[in-house]
Amino acid sequence: MTYITHAQLAERPGARELAQVATPAHLRVVPDALMEVSLTGGDRSSWTADENERADAALERIDDATRDAQAVIDGFLARRGYLPLDPVPDMVTVWCRAIVRYYLHQHRLSTESNDPIVRDYRDAMKLLQLTADGKFSLGADDPIQTDPNSLDVRFEASPNVFNRGQLKFFR
Repeated sequence: MTYITHAQLAERPGARELAQVATPAHLRVVPDALMEVSLTGGDRSSWTADENERADAALERIDDATRDAQAVIDGFLARRGYLPLDPVPDMVTVWCRAIVRYYLHQHRLSTESNDPIVRDYRDAMKLLQLTADGKFSLGADDPIQTDPNSLDVRFEASPNVFNRGQLKFFR
């Protein structure tokens, strides 16, 4: 099960950013319009075979980053017994997007302290760790929180010190 689709990545972070970071370094950057069409599954016949090959190479890099991100997420969620996720909670898609972006941007030069991509990645990793520890929920779609078979409520109390017979003398 995929946690994020090409179409969701086309919406955010967008085809332009993905074309710039996913095109292999030794090739010319894939045109934005071609990347958009490739991500959304549109007709690519108006572009040359060379441009389509570059787009396919970029899609392969995006898919590799997505598989890696899903493996990281699975590693955290398996600790709590969340797998398999069906349907995929929106929070997991957000985390996957942040991790994929980070993996695709990992070779860029920037100051990590104020980089929004690094910040989003660290936030995703922190929330995944909290989820694995049982301190954060996946929200309304949380399969553990909403599974009636996993809910077990028990009330325990000490035995009564006074019974009704003894209390009637205090009225």
